[in-house]
Amino acid sequence: MNATSLRGVLLAAFACVLVGASFTANSVLGDYPFAGGQALRYGLAALLLVPLLRDGTDRASDRLRRLTPRQWGRVALLAAVGMVGFNLAVLAAEQSAEPAVPGVFVGCAPIVVGVLVPLLERRRPARTTLYAAGLVAAGAFAVQGWGRTDATGVLFSVGALAGEVGFAVLAVPVLRPLGPRLLSATVCAVAAVESALLGAVLDGGSFLRVPTGGEAAALLWQAAVVTVIGFVCWYSGIQRIGAERATLFSGLIPVSAALTAPLVGAGTYGLAQGAGSLLVGIGVAYGSGVLRRRPAAGPPGPARPGAGGGAGGYPPPGAPRAFPRTVAGRGQTVSGPRRGGCVRPAPVSTPWASRAWAAM
Repeated sequence: MNATSLRGVLLAAFACVLVGASFTANSVLGDYPFAGGQALRYGLAALLLVPLLRDGTDRASDRLRRLTPRQWGRVALLAAVGMVGFNLAVLAAEQSAEPAVPGVFVGCAPIVVGVLVPLLERRRPARTTLYAAGLVAAGAFAVQGWGRTDATGVLFSVGALAGEVGFAVLAVPVLRPLGPRLLSATVCAVAAVESALLGAVLDGGSFLRVPTGGEAAALLWQAAVVTVIGFVCWYSGIQRIGAERATLFSGLIPVSAALTAPLVGAGTYGLAQGAGSLLVGIGVAYGSGVLRRRPAAGPPGPARPGAGGGAGGYPPPGAPRAFPRTVAGRGQTVSGPRRGGCVRPAPVSTPWASRAWAAM
């Protein structure tokens, strides 16, 4: 694994750990209007991201103006499906199902992305990614378990799965022209507007109210840490390792949630959670390439005849390879071993040796 891939792995893992740890903050916002809370969270995050957009000569406004109407539509769909729609689906699913049910469905996102992305790119899914995604999904199920639900809960849980998949897949075509920071700021601004419109339709003027001290702290955590830092890290990870491999790390979300829940008395971490965490870790390490070793460099192949003075025309072991250069005005070739960028002249070769170099 090269340095770029390693940075992508670490960024994607850190983003998902942040999201999992934020579930404790979500419990504090249970009584706050949903749409209003989302509007405040994403609006504040967009404002916090603005100072981070001043990088280089290619201004953010110029990159936004170059977006086509189709790309703007994709940004709006990303905000609606992957952000506002995802959170709304999870909230609706928990009205008739235990929280583990949407969590189990969301844990299947690596499998869906591992199949969907290759199909969109007209190639076969990678077996390694699918095997790893299966381990991650099984581990997420073991961490969360299964709970009470009905058809409505399952339906909204499928919607949450679609939102998680869309959050990665829909972003790929607009990630290149915008970059992680500008994309995060843009989708947050769009999601804030969409949340405000949704709140005005569903709750009227009551979709916003002054938050309590605990609610204000939770909203600030969600905006500054989970959204600003988490989104930039997530899209930076996708930029480096791709959506297929990055989505494997979504299995760390329930693991992080299970690890932090006991800190606030919201759950326990037992044997099942430990075994599931181990499965998730193995799947993530296998699919991301952390467990793969670089192939060892094989022995050098035999040199071509005429390249040196060893037996049969091959250079002796350890001898530097000769590089030809043409002597101006003579049409002949001078060969000599290159050391430190310099050529040590050798006796002028015969015409057959010149032909041998030309054939190489």
